[in-house]
Amino acid sequence: MKTLLEPDDIQAIADAVMERLKPSIAGNGKREHEDVIFDKKSLAAYLKVSESTISKLVSNKQIPHFKIQAGQSGGVRFRQRDIDKWIQRQTIPESNTFTGKFR
Repeated sequence: MKTLLEPDDIQAIADAVMERLKPSIAGNGKREHEDVIFDKKSLAAYLKVSESTISKLVSNKQIPHFKIQAGQSGGVRFRQRDIDKWIQRQTIPESNTFTGKFR
């Protein structure tokens, strides 16, 4: 037995599927609960600064980070979600110095 669907029904199904896929598509296939962890080198590339700038921010406790203490692979790491929040706090809002009125 075949069921024929009207074009409007097909579009409704396609719209429902797209709604469910939007979170995956928006995150380039990554789920929201997944988190990216940077080391100094990858964070420097992400922020487009030098590794020495990252080291200074860490030593001055100016950037969110955590330390890995296990063996030789230890070091400082950064969560992307924390860095993105930190970037938002660093952003200086645009100021509008125009206070006059048009006549």
